[in-house]
Formats: sequence, C-alpha cells, structure tokens
Amino acid sequence: MRRTLLSCALLLAAGHAAASTAWVSNEKDNSLSLIDLQTLQVTDTLPVGQRPRGLLLSHDNKLLYICASDSDRVQVMDVATRKIIKELPSGKDPEQFALHPNNRWLYVSNEDDALVTVIDTETSKVLSQINVGVEPEGMAVSPDGKWAVNTSETTNMLHWIDTSTQTLADSTLVDQRPRFVEFSPEGSQLWASAEIGGTVTILDVATRKILKTLTFQIKGVHPDKVQPVGIKLSADGKYGFVALGPANHVAVIDAKTFEILDYLLVGRRVWQMSFTPDQKQLLATNGVSGDVSVIDVDSLKVTKSVKVGRYPWGVVVTP
Repeated sequence: MRRTLLSCALLLAAGHAAASTAWVSNEKDNSLSLIDLQTLQVTDTLPVGQRPRGLLLSHDNKLLYICASDSDRVQVMDVATRKIIKELPSGKDPEQFALHPNNRWLYVSNEDDALVTVIDTETSKVLSQINVGVEPEGMAVSPDGKWAVNTSETTNMLHWIDTSTQTLADSTLVDQRPRFVEFSPEGSQLWASAEIGGTVTILDVATRKILKTLTFQIKGVHPDKVQPVGIKLSADGKYGFVALGPANHVAVIDAKTFEILDYLLVGRRVWQMSFTPDQKQLLATNGVSGDVSVIDVDSLKVTKSVKVGRYPWGVVVTP
C-alpha cells in the first residue's frame, strides 16, 4: 500500500512538472502573468519593462523575447531562471517581432520610425534597418526563412523583405490598418488581418497574389466592432483562428476551403492567441476584461477564463 501511494505521488509530481506554462504580457501592469495549464491558475507574476506587448520564444524554448514598447527595448528572459539576462537595441516602440528559422535574426517593427530593425540576437548587434510604410506593426518570417513580412497600419500594405539581402523586395496593398500576419505551416500562404477594414486577406506566397478576402458577420454585433487582429493557423492545416478585437469573438475558419465555421464568444477585446504544444488548446488574451480564454480545439468550445493582469496583450506557451 505504501509503495502504491508513493508511486501515485511520483506520477502526480511528474505530471505537474510536465505541465505547460502560458506567459502573458500585461500591457498596463509592466508584468508577465504565468499560468500553469494543468491547474489553469496564475502561479507567478514577473516585473518586466514598460508596456510589454509582443512575446516570442526562441526555437529551443530557452529564451523569451519581450517587446517592452515604452522602454524602447526588446528584453531577453531566461525561461529556466525567469530572469532578464540582456536587452537588445530594438529601435523605438517595438510592438511585434519575428524570429528567423536560424534562431538568430530577430525582425522588429518600430512603429514610430517606419522601420524594421534586424538584430543578431547572439551578438546583440543591429544588422540592418529597413524603411517600410507608416506605423509598421505585424511581423512574420516564412518557415523557409526566405521572407520577412511586415504590415504598415497607415500605409495599408504588406512589405516583403528578402532576408538574404535584408532589403525590401515588394509591397502588397491590403485593407485598412493591417495588424498581424501569419504564414501557413508549410509556408505556401500568408494570412493578414486588417483591423479597420474588418477583413483577413489570404495570399499565395509564391506569386504574392490575393487568394481570398474574408469578411465576418456576427449576429448581434455591430460591424464596426469586428476588428480582426491576431491569427493562428493549426499545424495540421485544418483551422484558422482570428481574434476579432472588440467584437469579443474568435472566428473559426476552415483553412482549406476558407469557410467561416463558427464564432466563439470570449472576453472583451480579444487580441492575440497561442496554441499549447499539443495544439489541443488555444489561449486568447482579452485586454479590457483582463483575462485569458481557454479554447478546446477538438470541440471548438471555450472551457475556461483565467484572470491575469491589466490589459493582457501577448501570449506564448512553453512545454
């Protein structure tokens, strides 16, 4: 009996140790909330720089990059120790960024300067600064590392940066105020949200031509409140999820047919999202209600709301 109890205790301890952790940036608290995804409880709150927004993990999950927007810095946190180990020269007002597959080049959008800054994360040196449109925001790097794409909110364009030369190669006009871009898992498509336009544009990467423009209609929600922001595409190519801002819903899209399947009611002003490592759950940050919605991907149901700090913005998950 004693051995059985000990075995159970060890199994429980191992399960707890293996639980994934969600890292949430609280824009108005200058902090990160850490959520244990086994218990769905906040287990720690960490102070960081001013107005943290974008969050990004290194490809080995050892480092967490934090856009401390009002500090004009990208902070680097050691995930194991939960300590800031250095700061990178990001340029002014960094908001979103993307990491090259080489795990070294960081592409940062500088909203105030109409620039994309490219940083070597190993040397902490700026490799290049690339002129783009007015108010650059969204940032993504293709899975093959060939393209870095930036959105400019005021210019209403996607800017295609050739990473082999760190130069601007092309620009694509999309709808009003593009906020976020996401490559499909295999890299053949690019999805771009337009906050004021109320649309998501899907492009063919090889030709940079528009394949489809999605619009959203939610019963009982005024069209002006439908403001697409964050996008997440499932690794199996089945679903696309779009955070619709003050519409307080996440749209579920068939990623093959582009049909809108459902709208999931979440918290107020849903902004960014992140999958758990097994992609069984999707987490969505809700800025105004100050919580994180947990979506079960298999059932497409919202199962839980976890209270965090003030104005949660970004979210990533470590195994």
